[in-house]
Amino acid sequence: MPGSTITQSATSSLGRAARELELRRGEFDLALHLGCVRSVPDEGGGGRRVARAEIDRVRAEAGFPEALRERVKTVGTTEGAALLGVTTTRFTRLARLGLVVPVKFYLSRYRVVVWLYLAEELRQFATDQQNTPLLSGRTPEGLRDQLDEGLDLRPRNWRGRHLGFLLRQTEDPWARAAVVASLLDPVQVAETVKDPYERAHLNRLRPAPVSQAAPDSPGARIAERITTADDPDEISWLRADLGQSVSEAREARPAPRPAVDASSGTARRPAATSSAGRSAGASPSAAPPSPITASRAARQGHAAVDAPFMPPECARSRRLLGWLRRRNLDARPPTAP
Repeated sequence: MPGSTITQSATSSLGRAARELELRRGEFDLALHLGCVRSVPDEGGGGRRVARAEIDRVRAEAGFPEALRERVKTVGTTEGAALLGVTTTRFTRLARLGLVVPVKFYLSRYRVVVWLYLAEELRQFATDQQNTPLLSGRTPEGLRDQLDEGLDLRPRNWRGRHLGFLLRQTEDPWARAAVVASLLDPVQVAETVKDPYERAHLNRLRPAPVSQAAPDSPGARIAERITTADDPDEISWLRADLGQSVSEAREARPAPRPAVDASSGTARRPAATSSAGRSAGASPSAAPPSPITASRAARQGHAAVDAPFMPPECARSRRLLGWLRRRNLDARPPTAP
């Protein structure tokens, strides 16, 4: 179950679990997302692992491994249309209308988005008598009008499904809030979460990007458009969910922020950590982003990382100290030749 921990001796790494369950890594990741295989947090902070008992349970299921592979089998538009007995054009229309929901996507070598669907869900859709009118004959007029207006619910439906996948992987309130924030534009996050340290904490807990493309590459920008909400209704819903999630996270524990030195009234950086482990009372996530990091992120368009607030008197003191140093250097007597 999410949130429980088991000793490493009783668990296996994700790679080893995939091999023992005779799945390719992409199939195994999808099995985790769908709940076919359950994972647990690594007590050493190294990600997630799979309990040996869970591997034994899955291997003991009837029809293993073919049945498990069939549950995570994905198909593209051509094969999906064949499963429904329709043309690829009609299948694409059904997907744009949100009647069949993609489970994954990837970019082709020509940077074309390729949507993938669960074969098992398509077979269920085809056998449902209520869907028979959608598989033959003319598309109802109301649906045709929506398609003519450019309706395409594939990205939004994928985001909703992906959100559920990620939320099932954690019970930590701040991590759950970070999952919701990852689907919003940084500006939307900043308008919803006013505290810069809370935003920085959410950014540190942000899930890994789904695309393996290099940052700022055309492929990464295409993937970012798919993974970022753009529909007003969806944005409104996610912002409300983010506000509620952050409120619940605050009640559990506040976001890390610098300790204040009582003698000087200034912010004090957390104690440094060694390679052997974290020092007492310190956490790597407690350090706020530096002004240099924040300015660099701002230039790159990542507004989710914010520079800590600096009182005006501190800024004036720094400028005065710099001026005095330059003055002292200028006042030095010239050295003898």
